[in-house]
Amino acid sequence: MMAQEAPIIEVRELETRIDTKMGPIKAVDGVSFSVRPGQTLGIVGESGSGKSITALSLLRLVPKPAAKITSGSIILDGEEILTASEARMREIRGGKISMILQDPQTSLNPVFTIGSQVIEAIATHVKASPLELLERAIEALKRVRVADPKRRVEDYPHQMSGGMKQRVVGAIALGSNPKVLIADEPTTALDVTIQAQYLKLLKDIQTETGLAIIFITHDFGVVARMCDQVAVMYAGRVVEQGPVRQIFSDPAHPYTKALLNSVPSVEEDVKRLYSIRGQPPAFWDMPAGCRFEPRCDKAMPKCKTEYPPIYESPDGDHHCASCWELESTEWTQSRY
Repeated sequence: MMAQEAPIIEVRELETRIDTKMGPIKAVDGVSFSVRPGQTLGIVGESGSGKSITALSLLRLVPKPAAKITSGSIILDGEEILTASEARMREIRGGKISMILQDPQTSLNPVFTIGSQVIEAIATHVKASPLELLERAIEALKRVRVADPKRRVEDYPHQMSGGMKQRVVGAIALGSNPKVLIADEPTTALDVTIQAQYLKLLKDIQTETGLAIIFITHDFGVVARMCDQVAVMYAGRVVEQGPVRQIFSDPAHPYTKALLNSVPSVEEDVKRLYSIRGQPPAFWDMPAGCRFEPRCDKAMPKCKTEYPPIYESPDGDHHCASCWELESTEWTQSRY
Protein backbone atom coordinates (compact mmCIF):
# COMPACT_ATOMS: atom_id res chain seq x y z
CA MET A 1 0.00 0.00 0.00
CA MET A 2 2.82 2.39 0.89
CA ALA A 3 4.44 1.99 -2.55
CA GLN A 4 1.15 2.96 -4.26
CA GLU A 5 0.55 6.12 -2.24
CA ALA A 6 1.65 9.53 -3.48
CA PRO A 7 4.54 11.17 -1.60
CA ILE A 8 3.45 13.22 1.41
CA ILE A 9 6.50 15.45 0.88
CA GLU A 10 8.35 15.95 -2.39
CA VAL A 11 11.52 18.03 -2.64
CA ARG A 12 12.86 19.03 -6.06
CA GLU A 13 16.13 20.84 -6.87
CA LEU A 14 16.23 22.62 -3.52
CA GLU A 15 18.96 25.25 -3.17
CA THR A 16 19.84 27.19 -0.03
CA ARG A 17 22.50 29.89 -0.13
CA ILE A 18 24.41 31.33 2.83
CA ASP A 19 26.31 34.63 2.64
CA THR A 20 29.67 34.30 4.41
CA LYS A 21 32.84 36.38 4.76
CA MET A 22 34.33 34.20 2.02
CA GLY A 23 31.40 34.94 -0.27
CA PRO A 24 28.05 33.22 -0.96
CA ILE A 25 27.99 29.44 -0.69
CA LYS A 26 25.39 26.82 -1.64
CA ALA A 27 24.92 24.80 1.54
CA VAL A 28 22.11 22.87 -0.15
CA ASP A 29 22.72 22.44 -3.88
CA GLY A 30 20.01 20.83 -5.98
CA VAL A 31 18.73 18.31 -3.41
CA SER A 32 15.78 16.15 -4.48
CA PHE A 33 13.90 13.36 -2.70
CA SER A 34 10.39 12.28 -1.72
CA VAL A 35 8.86 10.43 1.23
CA ARG A 36 5.58 8.53 1.30
CA PRO A 37 3.25 8.04 4.27
CA GLY A 38 4.60 5.37 6.61
CA GLN A 39 8.05 5.54 5.01
CA THR A 40 11.36 6.54 6.58
CA LEU A 41 14.09 8.27 4.59
CA GLY A 42 17.55 8.30 6.11
CA ILE A 43 19.91 11.17 5.23
CA VAL A 44 23.55 10.32 5.94
CA GLY A 45 26.92 11.96 5.37
CA GLU A 46 29.85 13.49 7.18
CA SER A 47 29.48 16.58 9.36
CA GLY A 48 29.14 19.64 7.18
CA SER A 49 27.59 17.78 4.25
CA GLY A 50 24.38 19.82 4.42
CA LYS A 51 22.03 17.43 6.24
CA SER A 52 20.78 19.76 8.98
CA ILE A 53 20.51 22.83 6.76
CA THR A 54 18.42 20.71 4.37
CA ALA A 55 16.10 19.85 7.28
CA LEU A 56 15.83 23.51 8.33
CA SER A 57 15.08 24.45 4.72
CA LEU A 58 12.11 22.07 4.71
CA LEU A 59 10.68 24.06 7.64
CA ARG A 60 11.82 27.39 6.18
CA LEU A 61 13.78 28.02 9.36
CA VAL A 62 17.18 28.72 7.83
CA PRO A 63 19.18 31.29 9.85
CA LYS A 64 18.33 34.74 8.53
CA PRO A 65 19.47 37.09 7.10
CA ALA A 66 22.61 35.17 6.08
CA ALA A 67 20.77 32.12 4.70
CA LYS A 68 18.09 32.11 2.02
CA ILE A 69 16.30 29.44 0.00
CA THR A 70 17.03 30.58 -3.56
CA SER A 71 15.23 28.00 -5.72
CA GLY A 72 13.53 24.64 -5.87
CA SER A 73 10.21 23.20 -4.77
CA ILE A 74 8.87 21.66 -1.53
CA ILE A 75 5.41 20.17 -1.94
CA LEU A 76 3.97 19.08 1.42
CA ASP A 77 0.64 17.25 1.36
CA GLY A 78 -0.10 18.74 -2.06
CA GLU A 79 0.84 22.31 -1.09
CA GLU A 80 3.86 24.26 -2.32
CA ILE A 81 5.27 25.71 0.90
CA LEU A 82 8.16 27.75 -0.52
CA THR A 83 5.64 30.35 -1.67
CA ALA A 84 3.47 30.16 1.46
CA SER A 85 3.18 33.23 3.70
CA GLU A 86 4.88 33.29 7.09
CA ALA A 87 1.49 33.14 8.77
CA ARG A 88 0.68 29.99 6.82
CA MET A 89 4.08 28.51 7.70
CA ARG A 90 3.31 28.95 11.41
CA GLU A 91 0.25 26.79 10.84
CA ILE A 92 2.24 24.21 8.86
CA ARG A 93 5.11 23.90 11.36
CA GLY A 94 3.95 21.52 14.03
CA GLY A 95 0.63 21.02 12.24
CA LYS A 96 1.83 19.15 9.16
CA ILE A 97 5.59 18.88 9.66
CA SER A 98 7.60 18.83 12.90
CA MET A 99 11.22 18.42 13.93
CA ILE A 100 13.04 16.74 16.80
CA LEU A 101 16.45 18.29 17.39
CA GLN A 102 19.64 16.57 18.49
CA ASP A 103 19.94 17.88 22.06
CA PRO A 104 16.74 17.94 24.17
CA GLN A 105 18.52 20.04 26.81
CA THR A 106 18.62 23.01 24.44
CA SER A 107 15.10 22.37 23.10
CA LEU A 108 13.34 22.67 26.47
CA ASN A 109 13.02 25.88 28.50
CA PRO A 110 14.35 25.20 32.01
CA VAL A 111 12.01 27.69 33.73
CA PHE A 112 8.72 26.25 32.45
CA THR A 113 7.10 22.97 33.38
CA ILE A 114 6.99 20.09 30.93
CA GLY A 115 3.20 20.38 30.73
CA SER A 116 3.22 24.08 29.86
CA GLN A 117 5.68 23.49 27.02
CA VAL A 118 3.69 20.61 25.53
CA ILE A 119 0.46 22.62 25.90
CA GLU A 120 2.00 25.64 24.15
CA ALA A 121 2.84 23.52 21.09
CA ILE A 122 -0.65 22.01 20.95
CA ALA A 123 -2.48 25.31 21.57
CA THR A 124 -0.80 26.82 18.51
CA HIS A 125 -2.83 24.47 16.29
CA VAL A 126 -5.86 23.49 18.40
CA LYS A 127 -8.54 25.73 19.89
CA ALA A 128 -9.59 24.17 23.19
CA SER A 129 -10.19 24.98 26.84
CA PRO A 130 -7.27 24.88 29.32
CA LEU A 131 -8.55 21.60 30.75
CA GLU A 132 -8.83 20.02 27.30
CA LEU A 133 -5.32 21.20 26.42
CA LEU A 134 -3.97 19.67 29.64
CA GLU A 135 -5.66 16.37 28.81
CA ARG A 136 -4.15 16.45 25.32
CA ALA A 137 -0.71 17.17 26.78
CA ILE A 138 -1.04 14.20 29.16
CA GLU A 139 -2.14 12.02 26.24
CA ALA A 140 0.85 13.22 24.17
CA LEU A 141 3.26 12.26 26.98
CA LYS A 142 1.51 8.92 27.38
CA ARG A 143 1.90 8.33 23.65
CA VAL A 144 5.68 8.60 23.89
CA ARG A 145 5.73 6.23 26.89
CA VAL A 146 6.42 8.78 29.65
CA ALA A 147 5.56 7.02 32.91
CA ASP A 148 2.90 8.65 35.11
CA PRO A 149 2.23 11.56 32.71
CA LYS A 150 -0.34 13.18 35.03
CA ARG A 151 2.41 13.80 37.55
CA ARG A 152 5.21 14.51 35.07
CA VAL A 153 3.39 17.46 33.50
CA GLU A 154 4.22 19.37 36.69
CA ASP A 155 7.94 18.55 36.51
CA TYR A 156 10.69 20.76 35.13
CA PRO A 157 13.25 19.59 32.55
CA HIS A 158 16.05 19.24 35.14
CA GLN A 159 13.96 16.64 36.96
CA MET A 160 14.09 14.28 33.99
CA SER A 161 16.80 12.07 32.52
CA GLY A 162 18.18 12.63 29.03
CA GLY A 163 16.05 9.84 27.61
CA MET A 164 12.87 11.22 29.21
CA LYS A 165 13.64 14.73 27.96
CA GLN A 166 14.04 13.38 24.44
CA ARG A 167 10.62 11.72 24.79
CA VAL A 168 9.13 15.04 25.91
CA VAL A 169 10.62 16.73 22.83
CA GLY A 170 8.98 13.98 20.80
CA ALA A 171 5.65 14.65 22.51
CA ILE A 172 5.93 18.35 21.61
CA ALA A 173 6.72 17.49 17.97
CA LEU A 174 3.91 14.94 17.69
CA GLY A 175 1.32 16.74 19.83
CA SER A 176 -0.66 18.08 16.85
CA ASN A 177 -0.42 14.87 14.79
CA PRO A 178 1.87 16.04 11.96
CA LYS A 179 2.18 14.02 8.77
CA VAL A 180 5.97 14.41 8.48
CA LEU A 181 8.56 14.22 11.27
CA ILE A 182 12.16 15.32 10.82
CA ALA A 183 14.45 13.66 13.37
CA ASP A 184 17.89 15.35 13.34
CA GLU A 185 20.18 12.86 15.10
CA PRO A 186 17.76 12.49 18.03
CA THR A 187 19.65 9.59 19.63
CA THR A 188 23.18 11.03 19.63
CA ALA A 189 23.05 12.09 23.30
CA LEU A 190 21.49 8.78 24.46
CA ASP A 191 23.24 5.60 25.57
CA VAL A 192 22.80 2.43 23.51
CA THR A 193 19.97 0.92 25.59
CA ILE A 194 17.89 4.11 25.68
CA GLN A 195 18.65 4.69 22.00
CA ALA A 196 17.14 1.29 21.09
CA GLN A 197 14.04 2.07 23.14
CA TYR A 198 13.62 5.46 21.48
CA LEU A 199 13.99 4.05 17.97
CA LYS A 200 11.41 1.38 18.73
CA LEU A 201 9.09 4.08 20.06
CA LEU A 202 9.34 6.06 16.81
CA LYS A 203 8.70 2.90 14.80
CA ASP A 204 5.65 2.03 16.89
CA ILE A 205 4.21 5.55 16.47
CA GLN A 206 4.87 5.39 12.73
CA THR A 207 3.05 2.05 12.47
CA GLU A 208 0.06 3.43 14.39
CA THR A 209 -0.25 6.73 12.51
CA GLY A 210 1.35 6.32 9.07
CA LEU A 211 3.82 9.07 9.92
CA ALA A 212 6.51 9.84 7.33
CA ILE A 213 9.95 10.26 8.93
CA ILE A 214 13.09 11.96 7.64
CA PHE A 215 15.88 10.61 9.84
CA ILE A 216 19.24 12.41 9.84
CA THR A 217 22.11 10.41 11.30
CA HIS A 218 25.77 9.38 11.10
CA ASP A 219 25.01 5.87 12.30
CA PHE A 220 24.51 3.25 9.60
CA GLY A 221 23.25 0.86 12.28
CA VAL A 222 20.37 3.25 12.90
CA VAL A 223 19.80 3.52 9.14
CA ALA A 224 19.59 -0.27 8.79
CA ARG A 225 17.10 -0.49 11.63
CA MET A 226 14.91 2.54 10.93
CA CYS A 227 14.93 3.43 7.25
CA ASP A 228 13.34 2.25 4.03
CA GLN A 229 15.26 4.64 1.75
CA VAL A 230 18.65 6.34 2.09
CA ALA A 231 20.01 9.58 0.64
CA VAL A 232 23.78 10.00 0.91
CA MET A 233 24.86 13.66 1.01
CA TYR A 234 28.30 15.09 0.29
CA ALA A 235 29.23 18.79 0.08
CA GLY A 236 25.64 19.96 -0.21
CA ARG A 237 24.48 17.42 -2.81
CA VAL A 238 22.84 13.99 -2.79
CA VAL A 239 25.39 11.69 -4.44
CA GLU A 240 23.46 8.43 -4.08
CA GLN A 241 19.91 7.47 -3.19
CA GLY A 242 17.97 4.24 -3.06
CA PRO A 243 16.44 1.44 -0.96
CA VAL A 244 18.34 0.57 2.22
CA ARG A 245 19.02 -3.04 1.24
CA GLN A 246 20.31 -1.99 -2.18
CA ILE A 247 22.59 0.69 -0.77
CA PHE A 248 24.05 -1.70 1.82
CA SER A 249 24.47 -4.69 -0.52
CA ASP A 250 25.50 -2.91 -3.73
CA PRO A 251 26.57 0.73 -3.20
CA ALA A 252 27.34 2.54 -6.44
CA HIS A 253 29.11 5.77 -5.45
CA PRO A 254 32.72 5.64 -4.14
CA TYR A 255 31.75 7.92 -1.24
CA THR A 256 28.96 5.56 -0.13
CA LYS A 257 31.36 2.63 -0.36
CA ALA A 258 33.91 4.53 1.71
CA LEU A 259 31.34 5.37 4.40
CA LEU A 260 30.25 1.74 4.65
CA ASN A 261 33.87 0.58 4.81
CA SER A 262 34.39 2.97 7.71
CA VAL A 263 31.85 1.08 9.82
CA PRO A 264 33.71 -1.39 12.09
CA SER A 265 32.64 -5.04 11.88
CA VAL A 266 32.53 -7.39 14.86
CA GLU A 267 33.18 -10.29 12.49
CA GLU A 268 36.55 -9.02 11.24
CA ASP A 269 39.79 -8.72 13.18
CA VAL A 270 41.61 -5.67 11.80
CA LYS A 271 44.62 -3.84 13.21
CA ARG A 272 43.57 -0.47 11.84
CA LEU A 273 40.08 0.77 10.98
CA TYR A 274 39.45 2.14 7.48
CA SER A 275 39.21 5.91 7.16
CA ILE A 276 38.49 8.20 4.21
CA ARG A 277 41.60 10.19 3.34
CA GLY A 278 41.50 13.96 3.21
CA GLN A 279 38.73 16.33 4.20
CA PRO A 280 35.46 17.46 2.58
CA PRO A 281 35.98 20.55 0.39
CA ALA A 282 35.28 24.02 1.71
CA PHE A 283 31.95 25.31 0.38
CA TRP A 284 33.62 28.49 -0.89
CA ASP A 285 36.30 26.51 -2.77
CA MET A 286 34.49 23.63 -4.47
CA PRO A 287 36.24 21.51 -7.12
CA ALA A 288 35.19 22.24 -10.70
CA GLY A 289 34.07 18.65 -11.27
CA CYS A 290 33.01 15.92 -8.87
CA ARG A 291 33.28 17.19 -5.31
CA PHE A 292 34.54 13.85 -4.03
CA GLU A 293 37.28 13.63 -6.68
CA PRO A 294 40.19 14.82 -4.44
CA ARG A 295 39.46 11.96 -2.00
CA CYS A 296 38.40 9.28 -4.50
CA ASP A 297 40.65 6.31 -5.29
CA LYS A 298 38.92 5.74 -8.63
CA ALA A 299 38.95 9.31 -9.93
CA MET A 300 39.37 9.79 -13.69
CA PRO A 301 40.55 12.92 -15.57
CA LYS A 302 36.93 13.69 -16.44
CA CYS A 303 36.07 13.85 -12.73
CA LYS A 304 38.26 16.94 -12.30
CA THR A 305 36.40 19.07 -14.84
CA GLU A 306 32.74 17.96 -15.02
CA TYR A 307 30.19 17.12 -12.33
CA PRO A 308 28.63 13.73 -13.19
CA PRO A 309 24.93 13.47 -14.07
CA ILE A 310 22.52 11.21 -12.19
CA TYR A 311 22.50 7.59 -13.34
CA GLU A 312 19.69 5.14 -12.58
CA SER A 313 20.10 1.44 -11.80
CA PRO A 314 18.92 -1.02 -14.49
CA ASP A 315 17.05 -2.92 -11.75
CA GLY A 316 14.30 -0.28 -11.70
CA ASP A 317 14.39 0.04 -7.90
CA HIS A 318 14.77 3.85 -7.79
CA HIS A 319 18.48 3.41 -7.00
CA CYS A 320 20.47 6.31 -8.47
CA ALA A 321 23.93 7.83 -8.11
CA SER A 322 26.10 10.62 -9.56
CA CYS A 323 29.42 9.11 -10.65
CA TRP A 324 31.27 9.02 -13.98
CA GLU A 325 32.26 5.42 -13.27
CA LEU A 326 28.65 4.42 -14.02
CA GLU A 327 28.81 5.85 -17.56
CA SER A 328 30.35 2.65 -18.94
CA THR A 329 27.92 0.32 -17.15
CA GLU A 330 24.29 -0.70 -17.68
CA TRP A 331 23.15 2.25 -15.59
CA THR A 332 21.30 4.88 -17.65
CA GLN A 333 21.35 8.64 -17.32
CA SER A 334 18.31 9.97 -15.51
CA ARG A 335 15.77 12.02 -17.46
CA TYR A 336 14.99 14.13 -14.40
